[in-house]
Amino acid sequence: MRIRPASAVTSAFVGLSVTALTALGSLGVASPPVHAAQRVSSPVVIGHRGVPARAPENTLASIDRAAKLGVRWVENDVQRTKDGALIVMHDTTLARTTDVEQRYPDRAPWKVSDFTLAEIQKLDAGSWYAPRFAGERVPTLSSYLRRVDRNRQKLLLEVKAPELYPGIERQILAELDRTGWLDRRHVDGRLVVQSFDAASLRTVHQLRPDVKTGFLGAPKPSELRSYAAFADQINPSYKSVTEAWVRSVHALKGPHGRRLEVSAWTVDDGDDAVSLARKGVDGIISNAPHEVAAALAEDADDDAFLNGLTNPADTDALVDGIL
Repeated sequence: MRIRPASAVTSAFVGLSVTALTALGSLGVASPPVHAAQRVSSPVVIGHRGVPARAPENTLASIDRAAKLGVRWVENDVQRTKDGALIVMHDTTLARTTDVEQRYPDRAPWKVSDFTLAEIQKLDAGSWYAPRFAGERVPTLSSYLRRVDRNRQKLLLEVKAPELYPGIERQILAELDRTGWLDRRHVDGRLVVQSFDAASLRTVHQLRPDVKTGFLGAPKPSELRSYAAFADQINPSYKSVTEAWVRSVHALKGPHGRRLEVSAWTVDDGDDAVSLARKGVDGIISNAPHEVAAALAEDADDDAFLNGLTNPADTDALVDGIL
């Protein structure tokens, strides 16, 4: 992954400004005021399955590491076991991120829905990533929700492959309610439920109209109004995002009467994150959220410094007079 290197913009202008101001002072000319930099707004950065750049995805270790790095929003995926339990897992099979092939070699293709919760909880979900995570387990949704709450984090919850799990929307909402995630404090600012499946998202909205929802995809501008009836966010792959498309999304209001939002995924490059911020996205989903946040903060500081240093006419006159 390539993260945007430290910018030379601020340091270059600081050097120019110090030289210019020193020269003006030696001529007895009063220096123009240098205003304190003010941070420009940046997109919210969301840890994709926690912080996979530092810990195995969709585990408690991953969201704990995200919390230690100051990542306030985390994203995860929910699926259902053979015996009806809800677990946190991205892939619809267990092979990539557990030792299921070694433990149950005769049960290919190792679908989540073919295993009971007790069988899944015997799996090692950390060794594939690094030896220090050996013994990490696949979390239940309940344990995951409680840990996110304990960490004082916020949650972007994906209903994964709902076509495989009829009725899972009602079950997820029941678990959210049981663990306290549907009270006013959580619903008003700490929870978004998203899905690639529009029908599933409509079901969530119908069952709990107060819950904020996000559609995963990039509908054409002409189609956006139909999604605004049940989705508060339109969350596309970052590769499909243009400034004009973001404006089209922002021009509409969602079911709660607020402007539709855009959270783009999955962005691990600082330059890409800065480009998206300049296109106006509201959120960025990343495997390395701490590094993306640092790149955005640096870019915001550069902009704030240049905007606050002096106005463009003053800058031109200052540079022309010195050079």
